[in-house]
Amino acid sequence: MKLIIPFRPKLIDTLKGYSAHDLLPDLVAGLTVGIVALPLAMAFAIASGVKPEAGIFTAVIAGFLISALGGTRVCIGGPTGAFIVIIYGIGAKYGLGNLAICTVMAGAFLLVMGLGRMGTMIKYIPYPVTMGFTSGIAVLIFTTQIKDFFGLKVEKVPPEFIEKMRVLFENLDTLQWPTVVLAAASFAIIKLWPRNWQRRLPGSIIALVAGTAVVALCQIPVETIGSKFGGIPQSLPTPHIPAFSWENVRHLIQPGITIALLAAIESLLCAVVADGMIDDRHDSNQELIAQGIANIVSPLFGGIAATSAIARTATNVKSGARTPVAGIIHALTLLVIVLIAAPLAKFIPLATLSAVLVNVALHMGEWHNFGRLSKWPRSDVAVFLTAFILTVVVDLTIAVEVGMVLAAMLFIKRCAENTQIMAVDESTETEGSHHSLIGKEIPKGVMVYRIFGAFLFGAADKLESALKRLKQEPDVLILRMRKVLAMDATGLNALEDLYERLHGKGKTVILSGPHTQPLLVMDKAGFLDRIGRENVCAHIDAALARAREVLGLPPAESKDPLESERASLRESRKELTGALERANKALNIRK
Repeated sequence: MKLIIPFRPKLIDTLKGYSAHDLLPDLVAGLTVGIVALPLAMAFAIASGVKPEAGIFTAVIAGFLISALGGTRVCIGGPTGAFIVIIYGIGAKYGLGNLAICTVMAGAFLLVMGLGRMGTMIKYIPYPVTMGFTSGIAVLIFTTQIKDFFGLKVEKVPPEFIEKMRVLFENLDTLQWPTVVLAAASFAIIKLWPRNWQRRLPGSIIALVAGTAVVALCQIPVETIGSKFGGIPQSLPTPHIPAFSWENVRHLIQPGITIALLAAIESLLCAVVADGMIDDRHDSNQELIAQGIANIVSPLFGGIAATSAIARTATNVKSGARTPVAGIIHALTLLVIVLIAAPLAKFIPLATLSAVLVNVALHMGEWHNFGRLSKWPRSDVAVFLTAFILTVVVDLTIAVEVGMVLAAMLFIKRCAENTQIMAVDESTETEGSHHSLIGKEIPKGVMVYRIFGAFLFGAADKLESALKRLKQEPDVLILRMRKVLAMDATGLNALEDLYERLHGKGKTVILSGPHTQPLLVMDKAGFLDRIGRENVCAHIDAALARAREVLGLPPAESKDPLESERASLRESRKELTGALERANKALNIRK
């Protein structure tokens, strides 16, 4: 069997026939989104509990790799708000060294997912789960910025939500008015900046430049990148491989999987959005491969987890991007800024970066979904609120796990509720002229049951319950399965138990019209041989005929006026087959 490895970056296809006419819009878009990414990269890194340069290094390294190796044309990669909570928690609990290991592990998981062609499976994560934890992350991002937005004097903010809010509330009296005024002014600039100017000159950049200039020129007493972190280095770090140990790795598997899932969901959601904006089609498996490689390499250069970012991708498209070259230029733009303008970063106030992240949190939260809850099914409301509350109060990893399990359980419940098992006869069962029991004689001692829906473990007990309602078991039980599209091991076990019980009493079970998937499940388990392949019939007419044969009754007289025509067609087919065989023999003799 030939192993097909999906590895064909979009860059390869887009570079065919690439010209200066294509380069100009990509250059403008890359420069624009590179400038937009600068404050976001630093803000995301600081909120994640690492130094601001870690965010820039991530945007440079991961941004370059995601664009160069990805399966989309215009997606922009780098640090995002979705990772803030999980990265902060891992760093606080296990240390920054283990955070790097965890990110590399997440990259390996993503790489395996891409090579295993699992890109399309991400879309099966229910909407209430993704929107629930996305809104929860937005709330957590907002709470992480309270300290810097108000200039509170808190040495260490706990990662847990309830404890964090308690500590922040107790220290409200340490509020610094210069910081509050600067943060509020920066936020006002971001929100009030004209929309028609956002495409070329985003409000966040104006707020960053204005805030930095005011602090540098007026010596306002607020905390800056220089006062807290000592500035930003003027070069990329040399690659460093973190020290692996099984004692640490085994504790990082769960958060590593969470980072991988978040990266996969965010990147593929971003790819879908980008497809809609440029009328293209992405390669989901190739995108996961690029995300995996980026998250493996980024920590080696001091970076953090990365994925594609919807807001930066939208900016890229609106700025005229056509190919992955724009994303590569965006990464190179950030690199040039590091090499040239890094000394100026020490004047950037944390209050302004905090205002940038508050704006991100407000846009990130799917707040409109709260207004739609009254119109949703109660089960989806339960999943959404569970994922949201657990993300905020407990832990993002737990929220994703519990949300997925709860959504799966509710899905199974719905399948079970929609599965019907009922007795039918010639007066009650109608499925159209070809499959109807109307006009067909059901012999005495024969009972026909119809199964409708997925025959899974949530619905298997319905078969036993339906048969228990019978006062007397039939000599022949016909199970109509033409509307059973799926069966699992529990459904198969229910059939096996039913067969064993009836077979032990000298009764017969006949299956009528089983679909492909259930038929393959029963065949692989050997159930068809146990029940007897002669008792597996293609349609209800054959099943009734087999029942009469089992009971020793003569064949029923056909009441179908088209039967003679069918018989004539069968004879015609036999004659045609015979003529073809004779013709083939004649041709072979001549050769």
